[in-house]
Amino acid sequence: MRRTVAAVLLLGLVAGCGGNAPTEQSGGQWSFKDDRGKEVTAPKRPERVVAQVSAAGALKDYGINVVGTFGPLKRADGSTDPEAGSIDPSQVTDITGPGYGEIDFEKFAALNVDLVVAGYYPEVTGLWHLTAEFEEKVLKVAPTVGIGQSKIQLPDGIKRFRELAKALGADVDSAKVKADEEAFTKAAERLKAVGKKMTAAGQKIQVVGADPKLLYVAVPARNPDLDWYAKELGLPLLTPDKPDSEGGGYFQSLSWENAGTYKEHVIMWDTRAHVLDPEKMKEGHPVFQALPAVQANRFVEWNAVAPLSYSSYAKIMNKLADQLEQVLAR
Repeated sequence: MRRTVAAVLLLGLVAGCGGNAPTEQSGGQWSFKDDRGKEVTAPKRPERVVAQVSAAGALKDYGINVVGTFGPLKRADGSTDPEAGSIDPSQVTDITGPGYGEIDFEKFAALNVDLVVAGYYPEVTGLWHLTAEFEEKVLKVAPTVGIGQSKIQLPDGIKRFRELAKALGADVDSAKVKADEEAFTKAAERLKAVGKKMTAAGQKIQVVGADPKLLYVAVPARNPDLDWYAKELGLPLLTPDKPDSEGGGYFQSLSWENAGTYKEHVIMWDTRAHVLDPEKMKEGHPVFQALPAVQANRFVEWNAVAPLSYSSYAKIMNKLADQLEQVLAR
């Protein structure tokens, strides 16, 4: 996962850089200061938006429908990829290209796009799911907005997408958004209560991603959702002892022979399609198979790159609380 992890963990760790409020439309021109520090402008408020899938999902949850997406939209079984959240694949044009960071430029150009939105990592040049080559081509057609995906906590990233949605004309104070925010708050309290139980029992969770060669133990502080779960909700997440110097320090990579380095009560695994699931992790890896959490099947899911919205994370936290309560009973 060296390069894969740059696509699995580094590229998949959610949140926004925060602190930059949208600029109000004036003199007929639309503008928004994004998390790259750029003042993005357009002759009028954009109406035809293309977005990386998790950004598209976040905007939809605030009431902004995009015309096209790039990045994982559907899984092999035809279901919507969790990264896309509430997006209905039949209602958008998928412009994803054959390789990572590539788009089908003909499809893109045919959409008459006003704005392109994607995640942004300060550690990585350019926008998420766009190579430098394709970002340059896109900029010749429409302006781009980058919303930060690292170095802040989950609620800040959610607020940044709310600010962008408002700048694009969404009613972010609607009854639906208010209900979603209330559901988010209640789900967070549920998770906090579970965290107290686990801490009292002396139990911890290690968060992992995996490929056939290596097991990657995530560093909570480098992941906005995990950082918030640990620091604000008290979820007892393991911090690995020796994070890799490469890749921004998002994880510690372990050979499968060293997969028993950490023997925590629960394993939270990255659910993205290109990452090994628990059954695949077990295959041919006896050290991993021998872990107490594996023996007891104490696995819970980590939605590493879900849309940054109240609606999305209310569902994620409730599901995580359900799963943790089930494994605590084992």
